[in-house]
Amino acid sequence: MRVFNKYLYTITIVLILVGCRGQEANRDVKQQPELATIVRHWAEKLGGELWHFGELVTRRNLVIESYKRTTVVTEDGDALLKDMAEKIKKMMDEKVTAVRRIMEVAENKAVMQGDDVEPSFEFYNAKNLINSAPNETFEGNEEAEINESEQAQKLRDVPESYQNNMENDSGYGYQQDQDSEPEDIPKITEIEVIDTAEQDAQASQTPPEDKRHLPLYRNPQFYNIPVNTNHSAVHVPSNVYERSKEVIKGIKWSEELDNTFKNNYKEDPTLSWQYFGSSTGFMRQFPAMIWNQEPVDLFDCRTRSWFIEAASSPKDIIILVDRSGSMTGMRREIARHVVNNILDTLGNNDFVNIFTFSNTTETLIDCFNNILVQANLANVRALKEAMIDFRTEQIANFSLALTTAFKLLQNYRENKLGAQCNQAIMLITDGVQYNYKEIFKEYNWQNLPFMPVRVFTYLIGREVSDVREVKWMACANQGYYVHLSTYAEVREQVLQYIPVMARPMVLNPSVKPNPTWSPVYADVADPKLTNWLWVTRERNKQRDRFILYRRNKTLLIPHEQDRKYVHQQKPRFNEYGDMQVYRLMTSVSLPVYDKRPNATRVANLLGVAGTDVPIEYIQRLMMPYRIGVNGYAFIVTNNGYILIHPDLRPVFQGILKPAYNRVDMLEIEVMDDDSDPRNFNESMIELRKNVVLQSRGHVMLRVKTHLDDLRRIILNNRHYYYMGINNTPFSVVLALPDRYGFNRVQYALDDDIHRMRSNNMIKGPFTQFFTGNWTIHPDWLYCKYSDDKHQFETPEEELLHFLVKIDLPRWKWSRECDSKLIKSLVADAKMTEWFHQNITTASSKDENGHEFIKRFGITVAFLSTYSGLTRWQDFPQNIGDNKEESHFHLVNNKAIDEVWYKRAVEQHYVDPRSFVYSVPFDVGDENSTLVTASHAIFKEDGLNKAPAAVVGFQFYHSALRSLFTKITTNCGNIPCKRTCSSQELYCLVLDDNGYVIVSDNPTDVGYFFGEIRSDIMSYLIDEGVYKTTRMYDYQATCFRNTDTGSDASRCESSFLRFPEMLRWVTATIIYFANSVWSSELLPTMDPEHEDGDDQTVLDEPPLSINEKEFDPRVLIKKTSPEPCDQEIWLYTLGFKNSTGEAFNRTMTIGCDRPFIVQPVSGSNMILLVINNVCYPEKRSIPMPELDEINYNISLTCYRVMHDMYPRRHYMSCINRSIHEREIELCGSGTTLSIPFFLILIIILIQIQAF
Repeated sequence: MRVFNKYLYTITIVLILVGCRGQEANRDVKQQPELATIVRHWAEKLGGELWHFGELVTRRNLVIESYKRTTVVTEDGDALLKDMAEKIKKMMDEKVTAVRRIMEVAENKAVMQGDDVEPSFEFYNAKNLINSAPNETFEGNEEAEINESEQAQKLRDVPESYQNNMENDSGYGYQQDQDSEPEDIPKITEIEVIDTAEQDAQASQTPPEDKRHLPLYRNPQFYNIPVNTNHSAVHVPSNVYERSKEVIKGIKWSEELDNTFKNNYKEDPTLSWQYFGSSTGFMRQFPAMIWNQEPVDLFDCRTRSWFIEAASSPKDIIILVDRSGSMTGMRREIARHVVNNILDTLGNNDFVNIFTFSNTTETLIDCFNNILVQANLANVRALKEAMIDFRTEQIANFSLALTTAFKLLQNYRENKLGAQCNQAIMLITDGVQYNYKEIFKEYNWQNLPFMPVRVFTYLIGREVSDVREVKWMACANQGYYVHLSTYAEVREQVLQYIPVMARPMVLNPSVKPNPTWSPVYADVADPKLTNWLWVTRERNKQRDRFILYRRNKTLLIPHEQDRKYVHQQKPRFNEYGDMQVYRLMTSVSLPVYDKRPNATRVANLLGVAGTDVPIEYIQRLMMPYRIGVNGYAFIVTNNGYILIHPDLRPVFQGILKPAYNRVDMLEIEVMDDDSDPRNFNESMIELRKNVVLQSRGHVMLRVKTHLDDLRRIILNNRHYYYMGINNTPFSVVLALPDRYGFNRVQYALDDDIHRMRSNNMIKGPFTQFFTGNWTIHPDWLYCKYSDDKHQFETPEEELLHFLVKIDLPRWKWSRECDSKLIKSLVADAKMTEWFHQNITTASSKDENGHEFIKRFGITVAFLSTYSGLTRWQDFPQNIGDNKEESHFHLVNNKAIDEVWYKRAVEQHYVDPRSFVYSVPFDVGDENSTLVTASHAIFKEDGLNKAPAAVVGFQFYHSALRSLFTKITTNCGNIPCKRTCSSQELYCLVLDDNGYVIVSDNPTDVGYFFGEIRSDIMSYLIDEGVYKTTRMYDYQATCFRNTDTGSDASRCESSFLRFPEMLRWVTATIIYFANSVWSSELLPTMDPEHEDGDDQTVLDEPPLSINEKEFDPRVLIKKTSPEPCDQEIWLYTLGFKNSTGEAFNRTMTIGCDRPFIVQPVSGSNMILLVINNVCYPEKRSIPMPELDEINYNISLTCYRVMHDMYPRRHYMSCINRSIHEREIELCGSGTTLSIPFFLILIIILIQIQAF
């Protein structure tokens, strides 16, 4: 029977093949030579209809006419960069001045501090604060959503009473048009802060004596967080006891900083958070706020980059970890925790490596052999993860370990590598039997009293026989000794090394260190939270999956899984992704020294003073409106890392990326060449070198720029201008596109706002030009108040306020108002005021405007200008009740930064009379899909031309499909036998990046055509219709599967596991006993070691007795996020016009070329008609999908081995003082001891319990 079935199957296949041959013969007979002419006719007809429709709806000709009186001027790139750098430099100097005041006052107040603090002393603890502000003082609508129609109506109507109230306003020092700074600003010493209700509403609330209640008010200057600008609050880390003597003394005397904080804020209202971080752990922050401890409070100011880098000069650190046989159990875990805490205190200007030693000395990570690596987030993360797996064995050879460390540090010192300043060895062990004096004498005592290398020793374990040798090693080498016996005390003891490293700075008061600027970081977020948040997210997903399975067993049916997957892909962030909100910033800080006289020589570092500078504030000073469309500016640090860049992507699915602040300039500016990943072009490497070294110059390079989340790409030449910002680690780079990046529209003199007023050209306020529906760029600085006394619901309301203020007699341009941008905005508004008028033009004499709009399904028409103004006109007859999508102006309000704006300007150089059409990606057959069309308006002035505006519209895809079907099923005057309604032809329209705009098959819409017919796409590539470009993403995040282990391991014999159980019980009891008796050592929650409790799910359906309780398919794959490199292939149209050879070819007889392609005139699209009878060939092409790049080694190792690029040393190096030999303090240890018999009794009881 089986043999018969086999023959039957063979015969069936043969018959099918014969039938296919017959179909091919019929297909050859039906071949139409006129089909190429018909397809060309369809393409021209479709393009002509769309162009005519778009021209009428957008009123393109009226826009061109509106800009007729303007001219084109050329911007000097070098002058623009200089202007930008000067603005940033001035702002940074002001922040440094504020921090210097905090430093000076702190040093002076600390000298006068008392020795004792009253037990009743209370302070504002940020963790325990309760907001006592009365409810009626809050703005009632601060957290209410504003109805879209109400908001639009607000912008259309400007009540006369509003203007009258404005005219009665005092003006707050603004005077008639004067392009200078405000006069008579009182000096800081002249400012007197008086706590009255008139001065500040917060002052009217008298703070209660218990210091737990404080009135807090939302303040836009501080991200609308409730704050009190009359007081500071104190944050104390979880592992620090807030009532300990040194901590409470510091908290008390630092209260005197409040006046300095307030005065700084009075003089410079643009200041963000100001703070003083103490070496004892507490941080005083102004203004006061309630500290958010969710999901977990890991914050310790002493591990933040602004504290670390200000507290000491850059350093080379070698960590030696004893892995001899005795370093097991709790000792091993404590040692690992010590290493992690040391790594947390290192920054981008430090270098580090870890060696483990027993009878041999080996690097923890093989590829780090015999080198020091930069202590950036990526390398530190790799070292921490490697510490999890190190194994203990044999006997420790200290001589070999110390010699290896000293030789490596000597090599770096002599060859001027690494940090080129401080050097230190961190020795972590459970005991040393000899002091190895001869090694120190050979390598470290050659130039006494100065020693190039400090030695810090960490003795692990309680039962240690002798501490004398290990302590001597630290004291004899200008280091510090610490004895650690519990997990909880590790962080506090490890941080003791920082003041020791700072001693030369304290002992050289005449040598002032430079202000330290931190790399970009995310406010109070801790990078260690990344893994913890990801694990929490996956637990929530797993929990929900179990719940859904219990409720509905169809969850695991394959087609249900597919449907659920597709549904989850639509939102950009699903419910598990949007977990955190991060605010990027940099900080400037200075060390604060203890200047108190002491009987014995000490060199205490009191702490660090600093202030935050939000990245968004710096971006405002970079004048994006002057840079223009498809241009941008960015800032690079002395290490070549990005501080600010429009393509810096630090967050992935709501979680901070593991190495978000070590993105190199080479990884974000990608050359347009055919090089392999990380084989960076020499021209770009040279540019990076010049930028890092703060040279000044200009170069033009051809680069690749991606759009739409790496779905599209722009290839063009860019001019790079660069220069450094003096006395900072930063350099500014300006990147301008070659063809239009230097040309700007210059408005006629009559359109200047003050000329309009002085010549009586207009009557009424300037707000009369802002009628209809309009919005402005939300991120640009038009005009703002420097104080926090004025709050506005929207940027548009704020603008209207200042437009009325400009007419007041005492108006004066302040530095928080960009006069050039305001004047450009008003000129644009005046020239385009007509846009709100109804569109009544008909497409024919027999069709009125309303029917015309209805037929094409238009929902909105818009106009956007260079000054950030966006106008729109709704067509409610087509919108109906569809509220699935956000309104146009809520998601398309960034003018030149919108993708449709950028693409339209680039398309102008392909075809100046064309629209750019796009649909949402992977949308398929959705009834509410909108098509977006945009067209750039250029002002031409002789041989020069400049982009002035972009017009566009959105309309329903169903209308486009109806038009497409109508045209492609009609041959007109050309005789034909087949159209796109025939089963033999498959017709569709693709955009310039290969995505389907409209198709015979509605489910194709928004998908990459190569996914549908890779063989035809391959033909289009071969014929040059599409060009492929390989793009790299060096900021990607990949997921590594985590091994959950085998269930069988849980069933091991209790007898075989008894030794392990005994060690665990012993270590746990010792740890527990120590925690009980150590009243001042509080355990801290650490996401690296704490799994946390899963959330309890209530009201779940109970399981029945016979119900299957578990199905392995319910389990999700557990992953962890890791930095990785990815590549993607992107597509662009290869032909600039319709004269290409591919567009002149027709279908061949047979299936050699089973398609015809024609450009759709007046658009960025092509019409593709495919012979549907021909079978798809097996031809593959690279898809526009991100794939991980495999280097055969870890990405961290690959970077370390290849990325040896220049960096600049900008920080002060103060690493020695002749007076340091007079300091005797060199160690501390745990004084608590637990009687041995008590430990033994507890262990025996626990063992008996097992």
